[in-house]
Amino acid sequence: MNASEQQALSAWWIQHMGPLQAPLQFMPLTGGQSNPTYRVSSGGQHWVLRSQPGGALLASAHAVDREYRVMQALADTDVPVPRMRALCTDASVIGRSFYVMDFIDGRVFMDPSLPGVSVPERAAIYAELQRVAAAIHGVQPETVGLQGFGRPENYRARQLQRWASQYRATQTEEIAAMDRLIDWLQDKAPSSASTGLVHGDLRLDNMIFHPTQPRVLAVIDWELATLGDPEVDFAYHCMAWRLTSQEFRGMREHDLTALGIPSEHAHLQAWCRLTGRTPPPHWDYLMAFNMFRLAAILQGIRFRALQGNAASADAQSTGARARLLADAGWRLVQALA
Repeated sequence: MNASEQQALSAWWIQHMGPLQAPLQFMPLTGGQSNPTYRVSSGGQHWVLRSQPGGALLASAHAVDREYRVMQALADTDVPVPRMRALCTDASVIGRSFYVMDFIDGRVFMDPSLPGVSVPERAAIYAELQRVAAAIHGVQPETVGLQGFGRPENYRARQLQRWASQYRATQTEEIAAMDRLIDWLQDKAPSSASTGLVHGDLRLDNMIFHPTQPRVLAVIDWELATLGDPEVDFAYHCMAWRLTSQEFRGMREHDLTALGIPSEHAHLQAWCRLTGRTPPPHWDYLMAFNMFRLAAILQGIRFRALQGNAASADAQSTGARARLLADAGWRLVQALA
């Protein structure tokens, strides 16, 4: 964020957020790959500012206004979210939309195998993940003002079309496995089984945990949230069991029993119990679909890195994993034959 943007933000801040104890200070927060995020401080007060990236954007991408709306709607539910403070869609301020929310001081775990965490705490953290995922998927959209937040009908088919189009729009190289995967997913697509709120990027590293307790203080990064199929959303969450750390923040290479982490089956069964569901049919299809979807997301990250408007310094190396995800999805499909 350059000096002129900081100056414009300071003026906006005083008008919309109130007087400042001291001049605003901006510190980039790492980890996210989509929307630039900053810790903003003034005296002893701290907030988070999240904005769209600069440059040309794909249609419907980087929807910070949707993030703001869904987190504001969830404020009084069992889903832990930061307190929303203000949304600015006036491009004349810094040239792009942004919002401000409270800063949550806690732990973010990037590695799902949880190195450095005790065996009992690992088990407690995964039990908490089950609880939080069930809380998200148990939200009744109409009771929190989210009716019309998305078009839930034909969710799986529309998601497949959307991400195939996004992939083509950001393609930087030929990935044969991705082409085969798209064709197979289109040919074998089952209809959606249920409708509810979906996070869209439901991973361990999109949750902020209490500094010392295995308790989620906030679920963040709701850019891809919509109304859709919770089974697809939870299958995306469960990809960590199918992928290696080399492919993308997975833990397939680890002895989960020794670590105190539940198996994929046990994790799924717990979610089903908490949500009152039966295990989803076509589970492996949902896994293959989500590997394709993540590959498309990573391809977009790589494209933005090559265009020079990525949100993270490691965007190009992260985006390069699109091929690994496509290969993993196609291997899963071949194993089903």
